[in-house]
Amino acid sequence: MEPIGILKEGQIYDLQTAEALNLSGDEIKADNSPESLEILKHSCAHLMAQAIKELYPDAKFFVGPVVKEGFYYDFKTEEKISDEDLPKIEKKMKDLANAKLPIERYEASREEIQTKFANDELKQAVLANITDETLTLYKQGDFEDLCRGPHVPNTRMIRSFKLTRVAGAYLGGDEENEMITRIYGIAFFDKKELNDYIRMLEEAKKRDHRKLGTELELFTFSDEIGAGLPLWLPNGAKLRSKLEHLLYKAHRVRGYEPVRGPEMLKADMWKISGHYDNYKENMYFTTIDEQEYGIKPMNCVGHIQIFKNDLVSYKELPLKFFEYGVVHRHEMSGAMHGLFRVREFTQDDAHIFCTKDQIKDVIIEVLDFVDSLMKVFDFKYEMEVSTKPKKAIGDDAFWEATTKGIMDALDSENLPYGIDEGGGAFYGPKIDIKITDAIGRKWQCGTVQVDMNLPSRFNIEYVNDKGEKEQPVMIHRAILGSFERFVGILTEHCAGEFPFVVAPTQVIFVPIADTHVEYAKSLQKELLENDIDSKIFNMNESLNKRIRMAEKQRVPMIVVVGDEEVANETIALRDRRNREQSNISKKEFIDMLNEIKSGSKI
Repeated sequence: MEPIGILKEGQIYDLQTAEALNLSGDEIKADNSPESLEILKHSCAHLMAQAIKELYPDAKFFVGPVVKEGFYYDFKTEEKISDEDLPKIEKKMKDLANAKLPIERYEASREEIQTKFANDELKQAVLANITDETLTLYKQGDFEDLCRGPHVPNTRMIRSFKLTRVAGAYLGGDEENEMITRIYGIAFFDKKELNDYIRMLEEAKKRDHRKLGTELELFTFSDEIGAGLPLWLPNGAKLRSKLEHLLYKAHRVRGYEPVRGPEMLKADMWKISGHYDNYKENMYFTTIDEQEYGIKPMNCVGHIQIFKNDLVSYKELPLKFFEYGVVHRHEMSGAMHGLFRVREFTQDDAHIFCTKDQIKDVIIEVLDFVDSLMKVFDFKYEMEVSTKPKKAIGDDAFWEATTKGIMDALDSENLPYGIDEGGGAFYGPKIDIKITDAIGRKWQCGTVQVDMNLPSRFNIEYVNDKGEKEQPVMIHRAILGSFERFVGILTEHCAGEFPFVVAPTQVIFVPIADTHVEYAKSLQKELLENDIDSKIFNMNESLNKRIRMAEKQRVPMIVVVGDEEVANETIALRDRRNREQSNISKKEFIDMLNEIKSGSKI
């Protein structure tokens, strides 16, 4: 495999840049390592832009970065581009790759570049965000663009790629700006890797929670209500309620106390917390009696006030408050995506107030809670420690001490973790829980955050063992992240075939004839008394059609009821996957269901 760049002190440089700057480092070869793929994806983004420019000569380009799922380029053209145009763009890209065009780096002064792109408002917008006086461009054939790199040396190396979708994007991510076009793509050096990824995309399309949410009547959205505000239909509300009840009991047995804070607080509270200065653009505000209020984007401030309501002794620590807290955050219209990104959502939120000596034990206990929940839903997961971001409160000593405390807790239990440099919350470092679903995709879910800033800002105290007042540590903790996002992830993970313990409908009864409906209703009532939801399919259709309809509902169990079952108080349990049927007594059936439920405790 030929070299395409170097890695020096964690920074990737292509061969052109390394030569220009006389740099040496670890060699990066054309394999599927993260470093090599970053170079390839960036190069593929430029190849796509070159193809777009040839097909749509009026096209102007903004930026084309590498992102977790591949790459994209933002641009605009007078022609409307849709997913149907992607094969045409891909074909042109392949032609350009086959032309084996050298990719060349050169430098120019800021003045030269401003003159070169004088009639390109998008390039001028890019320049407005750059302060350097000497800038770099990359050129291949007739196409060139302002870019820092890195790139492969020649287009011949860009072979295995796929354009995945067309989207709209606000220029610079600002809703006040115009909407331009964005095309996403993916690239690999190995064709098999690309084919595996394409198969995953096809499977992901089948599992899309928005599609399944409609088919299974879980949730919906309405423009009349407002974007990003989900409406939970009966099936979805039942699923969510089961999830809430499962977690509620798990919290209580672990010593958490339920609390509830208001959804709107005076703006002064958000000024003290630091949200007003560091998070205001993500919040909604209103004025009441000439006083500014902020709708809460987080639950921490309310929980702090609850802590301050009474004098707390060290004997009560750690004190654990939890709430299914409804929060609102201002998301851009183009960023919203089903249940994954909404403007109103409910966190399975908790705040643990403890001493500094208790931090390690609290973190370990929370991670044990996480592990128990992930096992119930058959999720594999990994953890990342996120460090100080650019926009942060608190001095370096605080960040170093709390980050080290988190790592020490993980190390003491031999728990593996990665590092997300700069990914912490503005008030403290955190552990992010990232789950892997059934088709290998990773999702950000829960989080554990250590915070000494808010206790200091709100001057909260407890009475220590010497009778003196001392400031506690506050640990922010969510395991699911939000019910909305977790339901979306779980829907795609299970392809709509939810575990029995949270399935909206756990049993469907199919009576053979009208004379069997009463027995089905009595079974339904008895199951409901055991907190098990069921439906009766007695519509005016043939038996086989009703069974097929029941199977399409993806319910865990289908029960056929006929003369024999009514006479003997039995049920005919149908395995919809194997199309097999077995007869058991009513009592055996209910005992079996309760046993399944009890086996899913967290």
